[in-house]
Amino acid sequence: MTQAETAAYTPEELGKLNDRFRGKPPEEIIRWADATFGSGIKLASSFGAEDVVVIDMVAKVAPQIKVFTLDTGRLNDETYEVMERVRFRYGIEIETMFPNREAVERLTREKGFYSFRESVENRRECCQIRKVEPLRRALSSLKAWMTGLRRDQAVTRGDTPAVEWDEGNGLVKVNPLVEWTNEQVWEYIRAQNVPYNRLHDQNFPSIGCAPCTRAVQPGEDIRGGRWWWELPEYKECGLHVH
Repeated sequence: MTQAETAAYTPEELGKLNDRFRGKPPEEIIRWADATFGSGIKLASSFGAEDVVVIDMVAKVAPQIKVFTLDTGRLNDETYEVMERVRFRYGIEIETMFPNREAVERLTREKGFYSFRESVENRRECCQIRKVEPLRRALSSLKAWMTGLRRDQAVTRGDTPAVEWDEGNGLVKVNPLVEWTNEQVWEYIRAQNVPYNRLHDQNFPSIGCAPCTRAVQPGEDIRGGRWWWELPEYKECGLHVH
C-alpha cells in the first residue's frame, strides 16, 4: 500500500516531509504531490495572487493536476474576469462548485442578504453554506488537495506547514507557497506575466466575496479588508482549519 492510500499520515511522517521541503522551491513540492497522489489531487483556487502563481507553476511542472474553484454566488466581476483569462492562458478546464440551492434560499429567506455582518456565528453559517459544504463535495473523491496558503497571510496561518493532514476532510493538504512572502508572490507574477485579479491594483490584497471584502487602508494587515468588522483571530471561513 502506498502512502497516498493509507488512512492518514502520522505526525512523524509529516514532520519528515516538512523537514525535507523546508527551504525548497514550491515546484519541488508540486512535483512530489503529483508523483504521490496522481489524479487523486486537485488544486483549489480562489484566483487571488497566490493561487494564480500556483496555477502557473502547476501548468509548467504538473499540468495534469486539475483546478477547481468555489463560486459562492457573491463574487466580484473582476474575479470572474481573471478566471476567464487564466482559463484561456493555460488552456485548462476550471471545475466550479456551487452551494446547495435550497440552503442558500433558506438562509436568505430566513435571515436576509447580510446576516453575516450581524455576528461571527451568522458569518460562519454563511461560509459553511457557500464555501465549506461545496468544498467537501469537491474533495470527496480525492486523496489530497493543494492550496496557495502562506504563513504570513494572517495570524491564523502562522504555523501552516507545507504538507499537513486535513482532519476535517480526511485527506492530505499541500501548501507549496507556505514559506513565500507577499513580495516573492508579486515578483513571480511580474516576471512570468501571470494573469491576476485587477482588484489587487486597487488595494485589495486579499479577495473573497464582494460584500465581505474591501480595500485595505494604509498600515492595515493584508487581510484587513476581509470581514473587516471582525477581530483578526476570527478571520477564517472554515476552509482552512489547523
